[in-house]
Amino acid sequence: MPPTVTVLMTTYHGTTVADLERSVASVTGQTRPPEEFLVVVDGPVPDALDAALAAAAAEHPSVRVERLPRNVGSGLASARGLELATGDLVARHDSDDVSLPTRLERQVRHLEEHGLDLVGSAMLEFRGDPGHVLGVRTNPASHAAIMRRLPLNNPVNNPTSLFRRELALRVGGYADLRYMQDYDLFARMLAAGARAENLEEPLVLFNAGDEMISRRGGWRMLRYEWDLQRRLRAAGVVGVPRMAVNLVVRGAFRLVPGRLLGPVYAALFRRGAREATA
Repeated sequence: MPPTVTVLMTTYHGTTVADLERSVASVTGQTRPPEEFLVVVDGPVPDALDAALAAAAAEHPSVRVERLPRNVGSGLASARGLELATGDLVARHDSDDVSLPTRLERQVRHLEEHGLDLVGSAMLEFRGDPGHVLGVRTNPASHAAIMRRLPLNNPVNNPTSLFRRELALRVGGYADLRYMQDYDLFARMLAAGARAENLEEPLVLFNAGDEMISRRGGWRMLRYEWDLQRRLRAAGVVGVPRMAVNLVVRGAFRLVPGRLLGPVYAALFRRGAREATA
């Protein structure tokens, strides 16, 4: 029997109505629609955004809205969504991103045909308008290459991820981490024996605006980085020497001055727009 799919999305007061409506339309318009589209609302949101969510649920039977009474952060909001999801597979989707029409069809087929537990893809990064593509962000394609990347950086673009819910819950689900809860979850899944691959074609348009860049820098990120590295060590993904190197290298990136963070991010992680759309 084919697996069922839950698309899991979290949203909060900072999401615009236009971004939300565009994002929802990209999921409900999939060539292989999800059986469930679960939206976890992380705390109170403006009336206009709440109305847009209600309208989406009224129009699309698959849309299910779960409202949290207070803002708990992306880690705990994602954890709640994973617990409530009913699908065999969970596809992550950000509330300001766009999934291309064949995303679920391509990923579900690849996961099933190759006996995988986790599938990601490349993603096109845009700013403001999805037509303004900045470049493409890729990750290693094969399982072996993903495992080599794992101690250094997240080897799967979270907004593109599709994974087996049962296995994710078995390793503890999402932790209460800020910004890096996906890396932590994938690391524990892979350490537990999960098989993963990344599709080389971009299947998601990722909103890489100034807010996304600013979230990746600053002194507060050093504490989050320390929490992540401790968890990677506990999972057996890194040892003490690699943990120390990661704290120095990744910590240095977090402290790059704000005006330089965008160019540094682009140089490290993004290929050019011409190559992305070639």
